[in-house]
Amino acid sequence: MNYAGIDVSHKELVIVVSVKGKAHKAKTFENTAFGHKALIQLLSKLKGGSRVCMEATGVYHFDLAVALSRAEGIEVMVINPKASHNFAKVLMKRSKTDAVDAEILAVYCERMPFEAWQRPADERIALRALARRIAALTKLKTQTKNQLHALKATEETPLLVIEYTEELIKVVDKQIQVHRDSARQLIQQHDELAEAFALMTGIKGIAVASAVPLLGELMILPKDMSAKQWVAYAGLDPRQFESGRSVTKKPRISKAGNKFVRRALYMPALVATCHEPHIKGYYTHMIQDNGLKKIQAVCAVMRKLLHALHGMLKAKKEFDGTRFYTFPVEAKS
Repeated sequence: MNYAGIDVSHKELVIVVSVKGKAHKAKTFENTAFGHKALIQLLSKLKGGSRVCMEATGVYHFDLAVALSRAEGIEVMVINPKASHNFAKVLMKRSKTDAVDAEILAVYCERMPFEAWQRPADERIALRALARRIAALTKLKTQTKNQLHALKATEETPLLVIEYTEELIKVVDKQIQVHRDSARQLIQQHDELAEAFALMTGIKGIAVASAVPLLGELMILPKDMSAKQWVAYAGLDPRQFESGRSVTKKPRISKAGNKFVRRALYMPALVATCHEPHIKGYYTHMIQDNGLKKIQAVCAVMRKLLHALHGMLKAKKEFDGTRFYTFPVEAKS
C-alpha cells in the first residue's frame, strides 16, 4: 500500500507519496479538472493501490475528493485541519511549507486509523451548494444594509450612491429567493430529502430558511455517524481546559467544526425557547438549575436540537417534546 498526502490550496495541489515508508519528492499540480486527472494518473501508476489523505479546506478540496473517489485503486480520507495541525506538533516539525504539510498528511495517512471519505449523492451535493450560496448572499445583504444605514447617516452622501446601494439590496434579496426556491424544488424532487425536510420543519422554530442549510450540511454526512459525532462535527461539543490544580476554565463549545450548522441552528434555538414548551422548559432548567448564562443555555439547546434531529431522521419520526425535556413532577405536600 502506498500513502499520499495532498496539501490543497485555491490554485495548487502539492502531493507527497510515501512508498515503503520512504517519502518521495513533492510534486505540484493545478487545482483544476486537468490537474486532478494528472494527479490521478500519477497515483494510478503506483503498484499496490494508494491511500490519500487531505484536509477539509472549505470548497477547494471537494472536487478533488470526488475525482479521487471515482478512480480505481485509490482510497480517500478527508480530515479536520486541526487534526493534522496537532499531529505536526507531535512530530516536532519546525518548518511549515506546502511540501512539509503534504508529507505530514502522508505520515498521518500511514500511521493513523484510516477512515474512508464517503461521496454524497449528487442532489445532496447540489443542495449544500445552494444552501451555502444563500448563506453568502444573506451575509452580503446584511453588510450592504449596514453600509446603507451609514450612508444615510450623513447628508454628504450623494443621492446616486444611496439609490444604487438600495438597488443592490433588492438584487441580492431577489437572488436569495431564487436560490431558496430552487432548493425547495430540489428537495421535493427526492423523497428522502422531502421526508427529512418535513420532519425538520415540524419543530417549532425551524422554518424553511433554517431547514434548507441544515439539510444541505447534515444530509451529506455518513449514515453511520452517531449523534455525538454530529455534535462534534458542528463544533458544539464542550471544550475542557484544565492545567494542574490551579488553572481551570469553564467549559466552552469547541467551534472546531462546521460553522454553517451552528449558524443554521442558532435562530431556531432562540425561537424554540419562546414557542416550544418543552424546549423552553429545558432552556429555563439550564439557566435556573444549572447556572448557565443565557447564551450558554442557547448553545445547550442547539446541541440538544442536533441530538433530536439525529434521532428523528434516523427513526423517521416526528418531534416529540417529551423526549427533549420532561417537566419535573411537583412534590405533593
